[in-house]
Amino acid sequence: METLSLLMDGFASALTPINLLFALVGVILGTAVGVLPGIGPAMAVALLLPVTYGMETSSALIMFAGIYYGGMYGGSTTSILLNTPGESSTVITAIEGHKMAKNGRAAQALATAAIGSFVAGTIGTALLVGFAPIVVKFAVSLGAPSYFAIMVLALITVTAVLGSSKIRGFAALGLGLAIGLVGMDPVSGQSRLTFGFAPLVDGLDIVVVAVAIFAIGEALWIAAHLRSNPSRTIPVGRPWMGKEDWKRSWKPWLRGTAYGFPFGALPAGGAEVPTFLSYVTEKKLSKHPEEFGHGAIEGVAGPEAANNASAAGTLTPMLALGLPTNATAAVMLAFLTMKGIQPGPLLFENEPALVWTLIASLFIGNTLLLLINLPLAPVWAKLLKIPRPFLYAGILFFATLGAFSVNMQTADLWLLLLIGILGFALRRFGLPILPLILGVIIGPMAEQQLRKSFQLSAGEISGLWSEPVAVTVYIIIAILLLVPLVLSILRKSRGGSSELTAGLAAGGMISEDELDKVESQQTSSGRHSAEDDLDGKDKP
Repeated sequence: METLSLLMDGFASALTPINLLFALVGVILGTAVGVLPGIGPAMAVALLLPVTYGMETSSALIMFAGIYYGGMYGGSTTSILLNTPGESSTVITAIEGHKMAKNGRAAQALATAAIGSFVAGTIGTALLVGFAPIVVKFAVSLGAPSYFAIMVLALITVTAVLGSSKIRGFAALGLGLAIGLVGMDPVSGQSRLTFGFAPLVDGLDIVVVAVAIFAIGEALWIAAHLRSNPSRTIPVGRPWMGKEDWKRSWKPWLRGTAYGFPFGALPAGGAEVPTFLSYVTEKKLSKHPEEFGHGAIEGVAGPEAANNASAAGTLTPMLALGLPTNATAAVMLAFLTMKGIQPGPLLFENEPALVWTLIASLFIGNTLLLLINLPLAPVWAKLLKIPRPFLYAGILFFATLGAFSVNMQTADLWLLLLIGILGFALRRFGLPILPLILGVIIGPMAEQQLRKSFQLSAGEISGLWSEPVAVTVYIIIAILLLVPLVLSILRKSRGGSSELTAGLAAGGMISEDELDKVESQQTSSGRHSAEDDLDGKDKP
């Protein structure tokens, strides 16, 4: 009851006209900076720090929270429409969302992203209210071995289910891990894979890599095929979600929320891992797995819900422990420190009005985002009617601007071009892009947790499975890797050719007499397949 009373007081403060205005400004700014590649919420909040110095602390935090939530949604807009993620956490959305846009279902993809963001954000904020102490206690109890195991799970599951070949998937993952290693060794301080190029010492920024692989690579690929594949406008399609879309989206929204909030609350968490895991889960559970890779709405609904639920989860360790789990939370903590407020476990006791006003504003910001962005879905979708040469010229401009604005270094522009060519090569040779991005994002974090695990165990490899959570995760990994292998061996042992001919007969492609003839030939000699037999019938 005390928590509910504090929340009601927070709503009373957050619903004042001035705070509602700042919440509105925040979500609009957040959506705008999320749409522009590379100009994410962290940069927007950092740029606004000097402006907010003379503002009320609660009003400034409400605006920052609106920018944070709005940025999460805005990044999905360009991912869906232009295959250009505005944030690393929206990379996964581009996989199915852009395919939906190409199929004339851009409005449906944007709508399920908006509603999923609202549902997940609202549920995540409610969980923040009710279960913050429990989640924080669990997160703190996990050690480096458990974090490393969870990251290995994310790397393997995503790589194993994407692309036409597991070999190509792991090849792309290897490229991503290599890119993630560029920079300074976190333990020895030695430069790695920098080739004497000073700007690489700090590593490659994930925004530059993501923008290059998706935006530049896509633009080069389109340009290479414009002559053989004439430019045409992409159909916008129906403006709203149909009954079937709702039916296929509501479960992924809930499952994505279940992934996003706990991972956001982990000190080594964030939105990247749960969005990847949500995508894998939806592909495994979908009744339409053949649509994945071609525009499955579940592949947008689940990851977007995970993305926004993790935003609420991120605020849990930030408010309760003073521990930021991403760049935006770090800047918000810097603002609290600038205001003379000490973040950490005593924040709830020393500044209850501030904390509960911020939490109440999250409910309000989510509602404002839905009211603003849902009606705009058909309007955003009309961007696809722009002819491709003009559209991708604009993408190249904003991608270059966004990549340069990250560090304000000319070297980033050269890296943008080089990695963009790599993105073009990936498309040319059929390597999936997502494992590469996953390797870049999670690779350095996994290395850090691996180093910590070995330090804690004095170099003993047994330290990697020294925690119950780590053991459980490794068992899950073994099941995921071995079960498909065993099933494949069993299918091969049963004989695939008899199943093929039976299927041809069932489909009416050959008669029963022809089927008997094929089977008798297979039994007597075993040298001819069903296809050889059918081909032979047509030869003179």
